[in-house]
Amino acid sequence: MVLGWRYRAAINGMAEMSKDDDDATSPAPLSSIVEAFEKLAKILDSQEQDGDLQLDTFCQACSLVSILFSCLGLAFKFAEMEYVSKVNDLSQAAVNYDTLENILDFDVANDTVKSPGSRSRNLRRVRQGLDLIRAIFENFLATDEDSLKEAASSAYAQVCAPYHTWAVRTAVAAGMYALPSRDQLLTNLKETHESAEIKMKQYIGAALPVIKYIDNLYLSRNIVLDW
Repeated sequence: MVLGWRYRAAINGMAEMSKDDDDATSPAPLSSIVEAFEKLAKILDSQEQDGDLQLDTFCQACSLVSILFSCLGLAFKFAEMEYVSKVNDLSQAAVNYDTLENILDFDVANDTVKSPGSRSRNLRRVRQGLDLIRAIFENFLATDEDSLKEAASSAYAQVCAPYHTWAVRTAVAAGMYALPSRDQLLTNLKETHESAEIKMKQYIGAALPVIKYIDNLYLSRNIVLDW
């Protein structure tokens, strides 16, 4: 009995050490995210691709962003859950739809663009998630304050609050007090102040044309962006 307990304790300790080693050696998440979105931006800028964006490639890049919501803690737990579920749905749809345009065309033809659960609606929510991270990064870079409350609150109010219910807005506001500090966020991201500034600017620059492209998919089909 005692030997068994000690054996299990030793195994658990080794597992924790292995996890710590993996965390220490795993790449900083921002590097992978920046690389993926710069790839998307280049595709959109390429005349050879005619600006079409493959759904599976888009979803692969978007799936990397979910860890950024995790790094922000409780305040953005709802945003993380919604974002992840929508990206997963679009990833599954990639079996039947080649491009983002295909999704819009299908829902336009069936008058289901704004219907709950439609792929076009889910794409709209994923786009908002990307834009939320963009806004948070911009606000983060615009101040040296240790608290992220103002930067995150302002970004949420700008990008997501107009489309969330009162209950969700209230929960997010309460969670803002549990945000990590500036230094804690950098630690979570495995970045220094200098490296984070470079990569955040790179994400902003690469994500903006992707966000604009998605908006234009709706606008070019006479779908207003007020939902």
